[in-house]
Amino acid sequence: MVMSYYFSFRRKKMKSPGENNRSDLVSEFILLGFPCTQEIQILFFSLFSVIYVLTLTGNLCIICAVWWDHHLHTPMYILLANFSFLEIWYVTSTVPNMLANFLSETRTISFSGCFLQFYFFFSMGTTEAFFLCTMAFDRYLAICRPLHYPTVMTVQCCIRMGAGCWVRGFSSFVLPVYLISQLPFCGPNTIDHFLCDPGPLMKLSCLSAPATEIICVIFNSVIIFSTFLFITSSYTLVIRAVLRVPSAEGQNKAFSTCGSHLVMVSLFFGSIMVMYVSPTAGNPAGVQKIVTLFYSVMTPLFNPLIYSLRNKEVKAALRKLFRIIRIGQRQPLKN
Repeated sequence: MVMSYYFSFRRKKMKSPGENNRSDLVSEFILLGFPCTQEIQILFFSLFSVIYVLTLTGNLCIICAVWWDHHLHTPMYILLANFSFLEIWYVTSTVPNMLANFLSETRTISFSGCFLQFYFFFSMGTTEAFFLCTMAFDRYLAICRPLHYPTVMTVQCCIRMGAGCWVRGFSSFVLPVYLISQLPFCGPNTIDHFLCDPGPLMKLSCLSAPATEIICVIFNSVIIFSTFLFITSSYTLVIRAVLRVPSAEGQNKAFSTCGSHLVMVSLFFGSIMVMYVSPTAGNPAGVQKIVTLFYSVMTPLFNPLIYSLRNKEVKAALRKLFRIIRIGQRQPLKN
């Protein structure tokens, strides 16, 4: 509500006469999405509806498995449950609006709604990067410092680190969102994307804003590369430690756990590096949409598949959970 009030106030303030024809500032944007025939739009609506339901179901299953199975009340799985909770809201920040636009004739979004989507989508994306860092640090401690792990990575410490990820993630993009919202938008108001993305938004501004673009590039680069380097450094140390393990079974177990993390890191960071190191770089609109779909829609879908298929503990907890659901019991899981 506070941010909505700010954006409404900001539009009224900027409509003062005399500067850049402020009375013509746009009050809403049109999300072009995927322009195609009505039949294809309905096909896309059905496809992404199924993907959205599967994403919610899969991530909810991981949350429920960790909640019900007391054997999974450990830092690694608490972080995984938080990550799944984040993925649910991450995909919800864009997909429902995209589904509505598939069936809409106008495909409009208000000025405040556009920037609220911008803020929440990128804040949750940043939070995801911080969670991947925290999960990498957890694996580093567990494998490279196993004797210190129980005393360092306690449940309380894990909860504090998770809360820190949320706070840092939602505070990181306040300045870029504020700066871009201060740009004058006097038309056209058509965003060639399915969400309010900073690149297409800045291209619609009446004035060029190199300083704002540079600040956005710096923000994106610092967040992306610092988190990516931290994660790769952690897993490099983990792999070195695993290769020293004399037991083949121990190596396989460690690689199985870390492998799922590395797959998620590769999927997420590989796609966002293409997009946001330089938000107005010359990526064609079609490429931008496909890459954005990959990390904003497909990655949350792959999350439960990757972690459940490669983790015996999660698979066992899910089997127990499904068995309880089938027989209609409502009690904590027991061996």
